[in-house]
Amino acid sequence: MGMYAHAAVPRAGTLGVHHLVAAHVGERPDACAVRDARGGPALTYRQLWEQAGRVAHTLATHGVAPGEPVAVDLERGTALVVALLGVARAGAAYLPLDAQAPAERVATVLADAGVRTVLVGDGEGAGEGEGERAGRTAGISGVRQVRVARPAPDQQCEVPDVADVPVDGDSPLYIGYTSGSTGTPKGVVVPHRAVRRLVTDATFCTIAPGDRVGQAANPAFDATTFEVWGALTAGATLVVLPTVVDLAVDRWAAVLQDEDITTLFLTTSLFHLVARTRPGALHTLRNLVVGGEQLDLAAVRAVLAAGPPGRLVNGYGPTEATVFATSFDCTDASLAGRDRIPIGRAIQQTTLHIRDEELRPVAPGQPGELCIGGPGVAKGYLGQPERTARAFVPEPGTGTPMYRTGDLVRELPDGELELVGRADRQVKLRGYRIELEEIERAALATGLAEAAFVSKVGEGQAARLAGAFLPAGGTAENNAEELAAALARALPAYMLPSSWTPLASLPLHSTGKADRARIDALIEAAAERTTVSAAEETHAQPAGPSVGDPVTDALTRIWAEVLGTPSAAPDQDFLSLGGNSLLATQAAARIREVLAADIEPYDILLAAGIGELAGRVRESAGAV
Repeated sequence: MGMYAHAAVPRAGTLGVHHLVAAHVGERPDACAVRDARGGPALTYRQLWEQAGRVAHTLATHGVAPGEPVAVDLERGTALVVALLGVARAGAAYLPLDAQAPAERVATVLADAGVRTVLVGDGEGAGEGEGERAGRTAGISGVRQVRVARPAPDQQCEVPDVADVPVDGDSPLYIGYTSGSTGTPKGVVVPHRAVRRLVTDATFCTIAPGDRVGQAANPAFDATTFEVWGALTAGATLVVLPTVVDLAVDRWAAVLQDEDITTLFLTTSLFHLVARTRPGALHTLRNLVVGGEQLDLAAVRAVLAAGPPGRLVNGYGPTEATVFATSFDCTDASLAGRDRIPIGRAIQQTTLHIRDEELRPVAPGQPGELCIGGPGVAKGYLGQPERTARAFVPEPGTGTPMYRTGDLVRELPDGELELVGRADRQVKLRGYRIELEEIERAALATGLAEAAFVSKVGEGQAARLAGAFLPAGGTAENNAEELAAALARALPAYMLPSSWTPLASLPLHSTGKADRARIDALIEAAAERTTVSAAEETHAQPAGPSVGDPVTDALTRIWAEVLGTPSAAPDQDFLSLGGNSLLATQAAARIREVLAADIEPYDILLAAGIGELAGRVRESAGAV
């Protein structure tokens, strides 16, 4: 395939994204722009614009220059939306910080981007963890914190006379950091034109004034771009939602209905969880876009059979192509005769090419690297011209930048694209893009490993990262726990392997290089042994009353079942054993089923161990 998509790729506009929001401020100033379904304040379009103007004015008084990166370290909520719009009005580029990232990684990102200003909460009515987040950026040399007041719609205060800083289509709107193979994360610079391309005349999702768009993504995840700007540029209401991790699936589904949500994005992993536990929960939506990983055909068919949303779309796109580049509508008819769900065809103002290693077109039906062109392509990697030149190459026919995704695809006979793998060692896990080499380099940097190797093991909900390492000279032969603890201080939780296997020696090829295939097999075998051991221990537990505490015994069995690991000590927390938010949701469902206890996923994630969780179970209504 040479190229297909829309024949012409018009420019997506030369003005800033916030100018599209300004149009609705003038047309429907008293319409609700953003509300927090969890109990926070709601703002009209006029109030949102005014409060964002205060942020822009404050940034100007601090000397923030046009295009300068401004980090945003706020929890999901109305204050976050005010901050993003305020940075845009100031002509700067917002850099959302990952809530899961440890302080060391946050400092690395701030230094790499040259950030001088960080927007943080003011502490008034802040949610749990807001103060801790602000502490991550406090005291960093050369970085000042600017506090964003918690929105108060009824508060009367002077509105500064703000003149928005002029921007054009190529002015940067935000910087999204992703995992980097060199050992440090890389910042993708996304301009206004790219986001205008995403939200203007979208073919994959229609949003109109009066619609209600759910916001549940991590602010550092680029799906937030679709949620926030997709809603506000359309004159819709952005509704900040609890996540499936915050509530049981039944309660979460009730919130969707109570809030009359019309449009929602879910990561593939969360969609699979809902499809397995409550497949009919999404039927009230008009638009559901799913993306992040390969979508499971059985899960989609379960939702279609139980009562589907008006439109169920599989969306695909890397950060470098601004959230989405292709889409595929999932219906009974479109899935007939398929054994995998395609990623579909190009969305609006997007061109696609399938190329070989020399960037030559491949024969129809043959796999090749997917390259993406059009105004949705990012400007490149911040401060990394050589890496940018390798990944962003001239597009045939236009000469404008085309992004090499590293994803291998093939064109099916009906013209849809199917994802078949990667040309490198990047993996997707629970919606996050992870460079395995970055984890390996971080392990070496601890000084505890002479060599380190990480692989993705398992499939579906059981997929996780696992590693093997050769202990460094002078360290303990089995210092896996020490290595894991050191990495937890440097990497976000989603990049931490659930287990490390020490190697007595390094398997080598005849060439003297590390035998990666044998090492990957060792990692997979070790992970499988752990899973089998956990399953055997779980099944070996007596069905009747235990001689120990029955609540603790039941929780131990549930954790072993869900985590695929041997029984945990009472003081081992869920995350340290390889748990995550999705697995916590599964564990909570099992606890409700087995112990009739009203336990939420966050109870599991916050508990210091099984011992503390057992106490919460006893306190809840219906506990044994």
